[in-house]
Amino acid sequence: MGGTNVWDAEWEVNEEQARTLIGRQFPQLSSKQVKRLGWGWDNTVFLIGDEYVFRFPRRTIAVGSIRMEGKLLPKLEAYMTLPYPKPLFYGEASDEYPAPFLGYAYVPGDFPIGLTEERRALSAETLAKFLRRMHEFPVQAALKCGVQQDHRSLTDIASRKVKLEGFLSKVVEHLSPEESGVIEAYISRLQTDRVEAVNALLHGDLHFKNMLVNENGIVSGIIDWGDLSVGHPACDLSVAYSFLPPYARGVFFETYGGADEETKLLARLIAVYIPVLILMQAVDDGNEAIAAEAKSNIMRALSD
Repeated sequence: MGGTNVWDAEWEVNEEQARTLIGRQFPQLSSKQVKRLGWGWDNTVFLIGDEYVFRFPRRTIAVGSIRMEGKLLPKLEAYMTLPYPKPLFYGEASDEYPAPFLGYAYVPGDFPIGLTEERRALSAETLAKFLRRMHEFPVQAALKCGVQQDHRSLTDIASRKVKLEGFLSKVVEHLSPEESGVIEAYISRLQTDRVEAVNALLHGDLHFKNMLVNENGIVSGIIDWGDLSVGHPACDLSVAYSFLPPYARGVFFETYGGADEETKLLARLIAVYIPVLILMQAVDDGNEAIAAEAKSNIMRALSD
């Protein structure tokens, strides 16, 4: 079933199948329109009417995440300063579809694609307050819900650097000579092998495809919580580099409550690493808008 890319699906769900699966388990939704919103590495996402979103795992690896989200996301409510998808419908695996699936309240907004730097800067305090509060959630309570602890070895900079070089070699032809030069120079300057471990509850995948903005371009929602984990807060703080212009980072870190140099170093690395992965997938999909946004995220992350 699976293909050659890490994001290839084991199970695909189309609109008709989603309608059937949802209608069988939640008959009260059976009259609503079902529209595919998109898909990520782990899940296919459908809009049900205009008030709910359902996520169906595409791969075995995503099943544990869906179960964990179902347990933990409702507990986060008191810590959330931005709208997020709260689980409302818990779908069970069946003969027709081998995985559990979840239905959430729909969070309205647009992806922050092509925003001006001035618009981005308006979200500095909003993002910092959101992360400060979320990173205060008790780690032990998260672990009890089945959240994994540093399963991605976030603090191992040396191995991430090697992976980043490998990914870059695959997309270098889609970068301008200037872009690839800036990235290569950054990688060669990166001499730290590892930073000290710090534990906080993380969203774990905070980038422009998992953030929503309102009509003024201000962040108005955070979606796709499948990478919830416990690990170094730099993973989420990477948004200060990939999303915010350099001049807005001071107010971001001040509002967040500060960050040491090791944290900022790791945050910047992840702010390059995640958009390179998004760029790889966008190239594979032939999605020029997402590829262009990923490239601008990388360049922003590397500017001071």
